[in-house]
Amino acid sequence: MERATMSINRSLPGGVGLFTGFTRLSKGLAAVLVIGYAMTQLFPSTVEYLALVPGKTIPFAWNLITAGYLEQSLFGLILSIIGLLFSGKLLEPIWGSREFLKFIAIVNIVTSISVFITTIFLYYITWKEIFLYTPLSGFHGVLSGFLVGVKQIMPDQEITILFVLKLRAKWLPSLLVLVSIIVSILATDSTSYLPFIIFGTYSSWLYLRFLQRKPETNLKGDPSDEFAFSTFFPEFMGPIVDAIAVICEKICCGGSQISSEEEGNDLGGIPLPGSDPVEASRRRERGARALEERLASAKASQTVKASDESPDDAAENV
Repeated sequence: MERATMSINRSLPGGVGLFTGFTRLSKGLAAVLVIGYAMTQLFPSTVEYLALVPGKTIPFAWNLITAGYLEQSLFGLILSIIGLLFSGKLLEPIWGSREFLKFIAIVNIVTSISVFITTIFLYYITWKEIFLYTPLSGFHGVLSGFLVGVKQIMPDQEITILFVLKLRAKWLPSLLVLVSIIVSILATDSTSYLPFIIFGTYSSWLYLRFLQRKPETNLKGDPSDEFAFSTFFPEFMGPIVDAIAVICEKICCGGSQISSEEEGNDLGGIPLPGSDPVEASRRRERGARALEERLASAKASQTVKASDESPDDAAENV
């Protein structure tokens, strides 16, 4: 277990091999973000067609997809690329490339639809056209979803932020939402980021909680108590949040819960995988093991490369 923890530490920012081991998929998606930003700089009018402009979404429905991959600022581009590369390095080996891409696509489209509905709702309340014709875009909704994935896989892993603050991974999504709310209050220009972050966080939790299928068990979701919605809030708010969450789950996911219970009964009353702390611990160990195997493979390839180069160096010395 200690070796697995050390492997996770090496894969996290600040560990050994910080800028190595990025996956092809994450690098390809980073290239898409760069191309999108370049288009906004070379052809500014493309923002009106690729960003989410709620007043034009009905004829230009594709902006519900393209808006999530379009960064309009250099700072946002750099932040998105860094977050994408390191998240892909951590999550893709555990989920697999197909599931990693599926997660990004689902979180992106659900976040965009939620932002669209929210802006239309705000327009009909305030009658301010700024809600209809302000171009909204950015990858930050998916980035917030990545933090939820990290929370699920390694909730108790300690991460150092800004080389000073040490925080457990399970609090990263909540901290991001809290900081975004505070910043949006102090700086009105940043309010366009807040809906993406909130809906990105919530939609990613919904997907991981109820829909993501685990290949090792062929079951959907993660019903463990450690990944309940109340874990995003301080402990004293847990009972209140749990009471509200139970009602929402019965309304939105009642059918899936019934089918899961039936599967549990068919197994003779055996708890479903992931429904107890033991299974949650096993899941984290599997994730750590996957990271350890990936790092060992990378180290082995570097050793083979070095051994292949040594004869040439010896010949040059002769």
